[in-house]
Amino acid sequence: MVDGSVNVDALEVKNIALGAIRTEVQSLAACEAAINESFVQAVEVIAQCKGRVVVVGIGKSGIIGRKIAATLASTGTPAMFVHATEALHGDLGMVTANDLVFALSYSGHSEELNKILPMLRQRGITIIGMSGNAQSELAQKSGVHITLPQMREACPYNLAPTSSTTAMLGVGDALAICLMKIKKFEQKDFAQFHPGGMLGKLLTCSVVDIMQSGDRNPVVAVGATVKDALLVMTKTKSGATSVINSDGTLAGFFTDGDLRRNLQKDDALLQKCVADVMTKRPVALTDSMKAVEAAEIISRQNIDNAPVVDASGKVVGIVDEGNLIPFITT
Repeated sequence: MVDGSVNVDALEVKNIALGAIRTEVQSLAACEAAINESFVQAVEVIAQCKGRVVVVGIGKSGIIGRKIAATLASTGTPAMFVHATEALHGDLGMVTANDLVFALSYSGHSEELNKILPMLRQRGITIIGMSGNAQSELAQKSGVHITLPQMREACPYNLAPTSSTTAMLGVGDALAICLMKIKKFEQKDFAQFHPGGMLGKLLTCSVVDIMQSGDRNPVVAVGATVKDALLVMTKTKSGATSVINSDGTLAGFFTDGDLRRNLQKDDALLQKCVADVMTKRPVALTDSMKAVEAAEIISRQNIDNAPVVDASGKVVGIVDEGNLIPFITT
């Protein structure tokens, strides 16, 4: 019992925490053994399912089951979670003939869970089980069974589900990612399923939504001097400027990097025509391009900014690396 007075030894706390994490890491690594023919069969069965994956569990396994169902649903595999106890009291009716059941129990001997399995089998519902015991009741009643390795819980008494739930979650995630690849679930599909929050922003924003335009878009005519370009860059607080032809199309791009490199070899640079020192074939973005795609280009080309053109090739904005920070995932 805790009496209310606690003396915390920082070093001891860190050692306990590191020990717990290392135990769970070892358990997760051991799950490579679970990626076998049974796992492949589970992926095949789910990929062919015409209905939903109904994830069923209780206790800590049930909590992990909710997360696995959510991950499946958000990555292109229709799924839902049903609590094993609630299933015994009517929620079993949520499982339709086209669905399959993914039952989770590390021990494999969960009474509430195992009570519903015979009824599911009578209805011809496919059951995929996941437990740490290949001889368990769950394993015996499952059409396909994923066997997790035996492991020590991070709990000092080897009681509280810790390592086992981490392992279950890891294998569940692996299952979802395999299905995602098989079903060719892509970024554009994410945009349909994740319209809100930062993830929705990442997937739905286009360059036109984040670019600097109007008075904040630095542009100079092709006949301007380097000094003119520098003044525009300073006014718009940009590290570059687009150089445009008389019809507004992109002629080139001049950056502060171009300025520094050329100043080292030409003291009269400021009076020169910017067209003589600009980059004549710069990397350009289109205003309709997805922001995540623009971020990939900026990162891959190792540049700080890029001009933005519309469908006719006219310069309509500029994108700086800072505009793309939320979209850069590397």
